[in-house]
Amino acid sequence: MTLHLPDAHGALRAYEPRAEPLALSGGSAFTSRTVFSAAHVVADPYADTTPDSPAAVDWDATLAFRRHLWSHGLGVAEAMDTAQRGMGLDWAGAAELIRRSAAEARSAGGRIACGVGTDQLPATASLADVRAAYEEQLAVVEESGAQAILMASRALAATAQGPDDYLEVYGHLLRQSAEPVILHWLGPMFDPALEGYWGSSDLDTATDTFLEVIAAHPDKVDGIKVSLLDARREIDLRRRLPQGVRCYTGDDFHYPELIAGDEQGFSHALLGIFDPLGPLAAEAVRVLDTGNTDGFRALLDPTVELSRHLFRAPTRYYKTGVVFLAWLAGHQSHFAMVGGLQSARSLPHFARAYELADGLGLFPDPKLAEERMRNLLNLYGVNQ
Repeated sequence: MTLHLPDAHGALRAYEPRAEPLALSGGSAFTSRTVFSAAHVVADPYADTTPDSPAAVDWDATLAFRRHLWSHGLGVAEAMDTAQRGMGLDWAGAAELIRRSAAEARSAGGRIACGVGTDQLPATASLADVRAAYEEQLAVVEESGAQAILMASRALAATAQGPDDYLEVYGHLLRQSAEPVILHWLGPMFDPALEGYWGSSDLDTATDTFLEVIAAHPDKVDGIKVSLLDARREIDLRRRLPQGVRCYTGDDFHYPELIAGDEQGFSHALLGIFDPLGPLAAEAVRVLDTGNTDGFRALLDPTVELSRHLFRAPTRYYKTGVVFLAWLAGHQSHFAMVGGLQSARSLPHFARAYELADGLGLFPDPKLAEERMRNLLNLYGVNQ
């Protein structure tokens, strides 16, 4: 049946939903790239909470979604910004998420890496406080058996006086980490509080400091995740990495070309967009494993329009679109988010996200997605 979807100007347009999904199935681990999907959390819709309350998580649905990603060969990047770290999920909730997901990974045989930050601190803290907070979270991740991802810290950005403070804090953490970690450079488009990270708002200067951290401890750095939405800068950066240090693209605007690479190298992936794209992304990487770059691009290039839509400014609210698509796809029974973040995007935004995702065949049950989209439209007063 036809849906009438609102555009950004309030006009309705007719849309005929797709009848069949893409035929995609699970598979083995990849051979040419290491690929993580950052994963969202599923809120408990029956919890009596407010936006200021600690997150109430539906653990069964949250862990089931991680099993879904593992079943397609993807690794899970846990407790990252996609899981609403600092936007609804506090450190206590993140620590529980890490413990539960790491245990589930062991049971499922899935790969997992977990975010280490300083979000238990107040907005202002000393450098000693920042080091201690990082150490506390690093211990939780290492004790869980997961790989650590050292995330950018709002507290460090607010406290550091310059590059030397970053070199000192990161050097201290890398020296004591039990296993090689992934370093995450999250740009201010994802979190405005991270402006000037690595001690400078000049990205060339910041890059030099970032590389200095890595060069001092190359045996403790598995790779870097770059989330700056600047493909040229990522390519330049990955060409300057020490031998054996991976570049994991976090660029949700240019990921097909960055993963495909060029004659001088390629990026691996750790992406929030692979939460809704999981099965399709996995299929594309398996094609790439055979050496068929054109086939990989043919599958993944058409998804970029959806990704750019979900990650459009203000980019930090991309989580809302990710969870919305998980609801339409049947991975959860409701469209509620921790912190009430389901209200962060507009109905025209949701309508376009549905249209793009449906056109790609992302919904395992297109009729269910259509029914849920129809219900949402009716709720907003767009009677069908």
